[in-house]
Amino acid sequence: MIREANETDILNLRVLCTQVWLHSYAKDGIRTEISNFILNTFTHDYFEQRLNKSKYKIFVYEIDNHLVGCVIINLKSTFENKINGYEIDTLYVQEHFQGQGLGKEMLLCMAKQFGDTFWLSTWIYNLSAISFYNYLGFVDIGKIMFNLGTELHENRVLAVKNILDGNNNI
Repeated sequence: MIREANETDILNLRVLCTQVWLHSYAKDGIRTEISNFILNTFTHDYFEQRLNKSKYKIFVYEIDNHLVGCVIINLKSTFENKINGYEIDTLYVQEHFQGQGLGKEMLLCMAKQFGDTFWLSTWIYNLSAISFYNYLGFVDIGKIMFNLGTELHENRVLAVKNILDGNNNI
Protein backbone atom coordinates (compact mmCIF):
# COMPACT_ATOMS: atom_id res chain seq x y z
CA MET A 1 0.00 0.00 0.00
CA ILE A 2 1.27 3.46 -0.92
CA ARG A 3 0.40 6.29 1.42
CA GLU A 4 1.68 9.73 2.32
CA ALA A 5 4.30 9.61 5.05
CA ASN A 6 3.84 11.24 8.44
CA GLU A 7 5.94 11.93 11.55
CA THR A 8 5.51 8.37 12.82
CA ASP A 9 7.35 7.08 9.73
CA ILE A 10 10.57 9.04 10.32
CA LEU A 11 12.45 6.35 12.26
CA ASN A 12 11.69 3.68 9.65
CA LEU A 13 12.45 6.07 6.77
CA ARG A 14 15.86 6.77 8.29
CA VAL A 15 16.70 3.08 8.46
CA LEU A 16 15.24 2.19 5.05
CA CYS A 17 17.07 5.02 3.29
CA THR A 18 20.33 4.13 5.02
CA GLN A 19 20.00 0.48 4.06
CA VAL A 20 19.11 1.13 0.41
CA TRP A 21 21.74 3.87 0.01
CA LEU A 22 24.51 1.67 1.43
CA HIS A 23 23.48 -1.28 -0.74
CA SER A 24 23.44 0.90 -3.86
CA TYR A 25 26.49 3.08 -3.34
CA ALA A 26 28.89 1.50 -0.83
CA LYS A 27 29.97 -1.17 -3.32
CA ASP A 28 33.56 -1.18 -2.07
CA GLY A 29 32.72 -1.02 1.62
CA ILE A 30 32.43 1.75 4.19
CA ARG A 31 34.79 4.71 4.49
CA THR A 32 34.71 8.07 6.22
CA GLU A 33 32.98 9.99 3.40
CA ILE A 34 30.19 7.42 3.25
CA SER A 35 29.75 7.28 7.03
CA ASN A 36 29.63 11.06 7.28
CA PHE A 37 27.07 11.28 4.48
CA ILE A 38 24.77 8.66 6.01
CA LEU A 39 24.98 9.96 9.58
CA ASN A 40 24.55 13.61 8.54
CA THR A 41 21.87 13.14 5.89
CA PHE A 42 19.29 10.59 7.00
CA THR A 43 18.54 12.35 10.27
CA HIS A 44 15.27 12.97 12.05
CA ASP A 45 15.51 16.66 11.09
CA TYR A 46 16.10 15.81 7.41
CA PHE A 47 12.80 13.94 7.15
CA GLU A 48 10.90 16.27 9.48
CA GLN A 49 11.87 19.28 7.34
CA ARG A 50 10.71 17.53 4.18
CA LEU A 51 7.43 16.52 5.77
CA ASN A 52 6.80 20.13 6.83
CA LYS A 53 7.73 21.93 3.59
CA SER A 54 5.03 22.13 0.93
CA LYS A 55 7.51 21.72 -1.93
CA TYR A 56 8.33 18.18 -0.73
CA LYS A 57 6.08 15.15 -0.63
CA ILE A 58 7.09 11.83 0.90
CA PHE A 59 5.21 8.61 0.26
CA VAL A 60 5.92 5.20 1.70
CA TYR A 61 5.19 1.72 0.40
CA GLU A 62 4.08 -0.71 3.10
CA ILE A 63 3.49 -4.44 2.96
CA ASP A 64 1.93 -6.03 6.06
CA ASN A 65 2.78 -2.93 8.13
CA HIS A 66 6.45 -3.08 7.09
CA LEU A 67 8.08 -0.18 5.25
CA VAL A 68 9.68 -1.56 2.06
CA GLY A 69 9.96 1.53 -0.15
CA CYS A 70 9.66 5.29 -0.32
CA VAL A 71 9.60 8.13 -2.77
CA ILE A 72 10.44 11.77 -2.07
CA ILE A 73 9.50 14.37 -4.64
CA ASN A 74 10.52 18.01 -4.89
CA LEU A 75 7.76 19.91 -6.67
CA LYS A 76 9.86 23.08 -7.05
CA SER A 77 13.12 21.57 -8.29
CA THR A 78 13.84 21.89 -12.00
CA PHE A 79 16.64 20.69 -14.22
CA GLU A 80 17.59 23.34 -16.77
CA ASN A 81 13.96 24.47 -17.20
CA LYS A 82 10.41 23.72 -16.11
CA ILE A 83 9.67 21.64 -19.21
CA ASN A 84 11.38 18.69 -17.50
CA GLY A 85 8.81 18.76 -14.68
CA TYR A 86 9.40 18.17 -11.00
CA GLU A 87 12.13 16.06 -9.41
CA ILE A 88 11.89 12.55 -8.07
CA ASP A 89 14.46 13.27 -5.36
CA THR A 90 14.51 9.74 -3.95
CA LEU A 91 13.02 6.43 -5.07
CA TYR A 92 14.10 3.59 -2.82
CA VAL A 93 12.89 0.00 -2.69
CA GLN A 94 14.41 -2.42 -0.20
CA GLU A 95 16.56 -5.01 -1.97
CA HIS A 96 14.31 -7.96 -1.04
CA PHE A 97 11.38 -6.29 -2.82
CA GLN A 98 13.11 -5.07 -5.98
CA GLY A 99 11.87 -6.50 -9.26
CA GLN A 100 8.30 -6.83 -7.98
CA GLY A 101 6.90 -3.63 -9.52
CA LEU A 102 6.98 -1.46 -6.39
CA GLY A 103 9.18 1.27 -7.88
CA LYS A 104 7.03 1.39 -10.99
CA GLU A 105 3.88 1.55 -8.86
CA MET A 106 5.26 4.45 -6.80
CA LEU A 107 6.22 6.39 -9.94
CA LEU A 108 2.77 5.81 -11.41
CA CYS A 109 1.18 7.04 -8.17
CA MET A 110 3.29 10.24 -8.30
CA ALA A 111 2.43 10.77 -11.97
CA LYS A 112 -1.29 10.51 -11.29
CA GLN A 113 -1.16 12.91 -8.33
CA PHE A 114 1.44 15.49 -9.35
CA GLY A 115 1.86 15.28 -13.13
CA ASP A 116 3.37 12.80 -15.53
CA THR A 117 6.50 14.69 -16.53
CA PHE A 118 9.43 14.48 -14.13
CA TRP A 119 13.15 13.91 -13.82
CA LEU A 120 15.64 12.30 -11.47
CA SER A 121 19.34 11.69 -11.20
CA THR A 122 21.23 8.49 -10.57
CA TRP A 123 24.89 7.55 -10.17
CA ILE A 124 26.52 6.49 -13.43
CA TYR A 125 27.51 3.14 -11.89
CA ASN A 126 24.03 2.32 -10.58
CA LEU A 127 23.38 0.19 -13.65
CA SER A 128 20.31 -1.59 -12.29
CA ALA A 129 18.59 1.75 -11.66
CA ILE A 130 19.57 3.11 -15.07
CA SER A 131 18.26 -0.05 -16.73
CA PHE A 132 14.99 0.20 -14.78
CA TYR A 133 14.46 3.84 -15.78
CA ASN A 134 15.36 3.17 -19.42
CA TYR A 135 12.81 0.34 -19.48
CA LEU A 136 10.15 2.78 -18.27
CA GLY A 137 10.94 5.23 -21.07
CA PHE A 138 13.22 7.69 -19.32
CA VAL A 139 15.81 9.41 -21.51
CA ASP A 140 19.19 10.83 -20.56
CA ILE A 141 19.07 14.64 -20.65
CA GLY A 142 22.30 15.60 -18.93
CA LYS A 143 24.45 15.26 -15.86
CA ILE A 144 24.88 16.72 -12.41
CA MET A 145 27.60 16.17 -9.88
CA PHE A 146 26.89 14.64 -6.48
CA ASN A 147 29.00 15.88 -3.56
CA LEU A 148 30.18 13.14 -1.23
CA GLY A 149 32.31 15.01 1.25
CA THR A 150 35.17 16.41 -0.81
CA GLU A 151 34.52 14.07 -3.73
CA LEU A 152 32.43 14.72 -6.82
CA HIS A 153 30.56 11.84 -8.45
CA GLU A 154 28.82 12.02 -11.81
CA ASN A 155 25.09 11.37 -11.87
CA ARG A 156 23.06 11.09 -15.06
CA VAL A 157 19.85 13.09 -15.26
CA LEU A 158 16.99 11.05 -16.67
CA ALA A 159 13.58 12.43 -17.58
CA VAL A 160 10.25 11.14 -18.75
CA LYS A 161 7.44 13.11 -20.32
CA ASN A 162 3.80 12.06 -20.42
CA ILE A 163 4.52 8.78 -18.67
CA LEU A 164 0.79 8.04 -18.50
CA ASP A 165 0.18 8.24 -22.26
CA GLY A 166 0.73 4.51 -22.83
CA ASN A 167 3.95 4.82 -24.81
CA ASN A 168 6.07 3.68 -21.87
CA ASN A 169 6.31 0.41 -19.96
CA ILE A 170 4.36 1.80 -17.05
